[in-house]
Parts: sequence; C-alpha cells; structure tokens
Amino acid sequence: MVHRVTGYLMLLCLVTAACLYLGPLAQLVGRRHLMVTVHEWSGITLPVPFLLGLLSPAFRADLRRLNRFAVYDRQWLRAVRRRRTSPEARPAGKFNAGQKLYAGWIAGAVLVMMFTGLLMWFMGLLPFISRTSAILVHDILAWAITFVVLGHLRKAFEDPEARLGMRTGHVSLSWAQRHHSRWLREEREGDAAADAVDRRMT
Repeated sequence: MVHRVTGYLMLLCLVTAACLYLGPLAQLVGRRHLMVTVHEWSGITLPVPFLLGLLSPAFRADLRRLNRFAVYDRQWLRAVRRRRTSPEARPAGKFNAGQKLYAGWIAGAVLVMMFTGLLMWFMGLLPFISRTSAILVHDILAWAITFVVLGHLRKAFEDPEARLGMRTGHVSLSWAQRHHSRWLREEREGDAAADAVDRRMT
C-alpha cells in the first residue's frame, strides 16, 4: 500500500508538472491554477505514505533490508554488467541491488524536490538561495526522476509476477528461486527454525 499510494502521488506530480512545463500540453489542459495546486500538494504529501508505513513492523523490516548493501549485492551488480542471468550469478535477498539503489536514489531525489519546491512556494524561506537556483535544480531533477521512473515502470511491466506479488503478497517458488534465491533460502531457514522451536515446546 505504501508503494502504491506513493506511486500514484509521484505520477500525479509528474503529470501536473508536464501540464505546467510543456507549452502545448499546458494550452491543451488549461486550468493552470488548479494544476499548480495539485502539483504542490501531491508533492508535499509524498512522504505521508512512508511515514504512515513506519507504523507497520513489516514495512520497517523491509526498510532495514533496503538499507543494507551486502557482498551478494555487489555480486548481483557484477552479474548484471556481465549479462549473467542464472540465480547463482545473481544472488538477491528480498530486494536486489538494483532495487536498493533505486530506493535510495528516489528517496534522496524526493527530499531535494520537496526542499526546492518549498523554496519556490515560499520565496522568503531562505533569502540567501535565489529562486532561479531553486527552479534550475528542481527542473533538472524533475527530468532525471521522469527518466528513472519510466525505467522503473518498464522493468515492472516486463515482470508480471513481480506486479502480482506487489498486489497480493504472494509469488511462486520458481519465481523466487530465479530472482530472489537468497531471500527464499532465508525464508526456508526461518520456517525450519520456527518448526524446531515448536517441536521443542511440544
């Protein structure tokens, strides 16, 4: 749910930004004041799903996974560069190295976009930073985010089972073995340990 709501807010930001930035699209859509308002508030609420997600232990566990870059993540990156596709060549936990890099980059980019957006919204916030500088950084980073998000969406549409897992919370064993073999091993070891504890208690 955090991923989905954040994604909708990000798409709303990008679409309204396009309606404000691209002349032909701005003329077609009109209602500039509405577009500005929606853009500002969708941007300022982007961190809200993340903050609400912190109430969930499962979400906090995923954040810890995303925040750890292990030896096998470097192996995964090397395998990608060498175009190796076997599970042994691309060992990955619940999140692969590409997903970890994307999550870190997009989190930093959103913070910078919010900061520069607030500077433009409230011009007197930091008077020693010019509005022109804030606009320049905001615009360049907006284009970078657009291309990165499009790449993220392309990868998602290439993997229907990953999308199914995002919607339902379940994936097949064969998919997990191909794409997240280390995570599958960790889950099995955890289940085996839990069974052993249950047997001892009974």
